[in-house]
Amino acid sequence: MARKSVARAVGAVGLALTVGIGVGIGQGLVGRGADGGLAWARQGGTAAEAPEGASAAGARKAPVFAPQTTDEQNVIRVARQVTPAVVGITAGSGSGSGVVVRQEGVIITNAHVVGRSREVEVSLANGERVPGRVLGRDVNVDIAVVQIPARRSIAVATVGDSDRLTVGQSAVAIGNPLGLERTVTTGVVSAVNRSPRGIELGGLIQTDAAINPGNSGGPLVDSRGAVIGINTVIYNEAQGLGFAIPINLANNIVQQLLTEGVIRRPYFGISYDNLEPEVAQYYGLPVEQGIIVVQIDPQSPAARAGIRRGDIITRIDADAIQRGGDFQRVLRARAPGQSVTVTVARPNGGTARLNVRLGETEVAG
Repeated sequence: MARKSVARAVGAVGLALTVGIGVGIGQGLVGRGADGGLAWARQGGTAAEAPEGASAAGARKAPVFAPQTTDEQNVIRVARQVTPAVVGITAGSGSGSGVVVRQEGVIITNAHVVGRSREVEVSLANGERVPGRVLGRDVNVDIAVVQIPARRSIAVATVGDSDRLTVGQSAVAIGNPLGLERTVTTGVVSAVNRSPRGIELGGLIQTDAAINPGNSGGPLVDSRGAVIGINTVIYNEAQGLGFAIPINLANNIVQQLLTEGVIRRPYFGISYDNLEPEVAQYYGLPVEQGIIVVQIDPQSPAARAGIRRGDIITRIDADAIQRGGDFQRVLRARAPGQSVTVTVARPNGGTARLNVRLGETEVAG
């Protein structure tokens, strides 16, 4: 009798284990996909109403996934929109990233990615590898332009406007860090017009979106998926300090190479910061908008014209200069050797109108 009781008890335990295991597997199956079972579970159906293959216990334990936030949905959309236009570039033993900006197969990357090469290998998003020709490079701003054979099927990124960036706006970096193709990282525009110590580049966009070796030449894009910069360099000693070249500068180089075959850039000779109204009010400055001269090359056109450290540039010719983007935009529209009239406000309250004859930045192609 005792043996029969033990057998019945063991049988009951085995049945319970079988039922338990069956529920667990069933839950996994329902949770993974059957539209009927998962939908029924979420709608609170009873056991009698359950579709074939679903169980009441499985329904009660079906996983509930949190909905994606608006920010998440936007990053997903941006990644899907831009990554097909991101390419890998191999030049000699080095490699990096690039982004297609014209249907004719025109790609922007970094000058340090292509090095001195005239021919490179380009890896497209579909896995195809094609030859690319280096149209030109400007090592002073670390931009190179590559062209591959045109094809109708190629994805092309939308080019944004880096002159209108606002500190704090979203930024997404896409590239091939350490050979991991089309990696997406997110952050914000941390600052604009940066000239970091130890980096021989100026006017950079600073971002905390993670940038690593291999990201060089890839796009930094805004929340609409428009390219606002070309990722170029990081500070190895710190985290969250990555830099990108403004896309308007890079696109200007593209335009010159396609139309003239050469790169010519005017040289002014200052570094500057945006003047914020709060700062102007605090120090009692005579104007509340403009760019304030922080450093000046003593051999530059600006120095020869009489521009001083601390001057606030408010106008060039008829164009108002409210922020650094205005200054860059106006200079891009001028040619080396051209003279411009620069209006400055002096910290002591005086003003001056100075004639500056623009120099020319040496471009090593």
